[in-house]
Amino acid sequence: MPEHYFEGTPTSDDRRHDVTTHVWGQDVTFTTASGVFSQDGLDKATAVLLRHSTPPDGGTMLDLGCGWGPIACSLARTAAEVWAVDVNARALELTRLNAERLGVTVHARLPDDVPPDLTFDEIWSNPPIRIGKQALHELLLRWLPRLSPGGSARLVVGKNLGADSLQRWLGEHGWPTERVDSEKGFRILRVTRG
Repeated sequence: MPEHYFEGTPTSDDRRHDVTTHVWGQDVTFTTASGVFSQDGLDKATAVLLRHSTPPDGGTMLDLGCGWGPIACSLARTAAEVWAVDVNARALELTRLNAERLGVTVHARLPDDVPPDLTFDEIWSNPPIRIGKQALHELLLRWLPRLSPGGSARLVVGKNLGADSLQRWLGEHGWPTERVDSEKGFRILRVTRG
């Protein structure tokens, strides 16, 4: 049975390699590995999210489903405090490694290891759509309430993976959501907390 990137402890060999990507005006090299999401390099959706987003000017940020850390590490170069969560232990290890390599601080944790009273000015995510609709909805309803008053989330979702229906669902559940950009079949959704 094939291994999924959203499994807690990958059983595949830990084969690592470096990838270089262009983020916010700078080429950045990261280490990635087998058994994590987008092990061969920056995926198209995350690239679209970063390309169509302005780096934040400080604040407390959360990278939800961080993988090997391209969003978290990029945010850490500009934000005051960055947290990164994932259920995949190898992904968290790589995020820590990449943050150290770039000389930035990222608090990479399992979801249950994030302090329960911590709130976030922004949540950034290429959410794990393939975990299934119900699990995705539960994930979002767990973390969106952790936004600070006036905070927002930036999600990138493929149109063919349900971006438009997710936007409607979020609105129906009290989370005003607007499409702020799109490229190559991906939608960038901004979810706000009143």
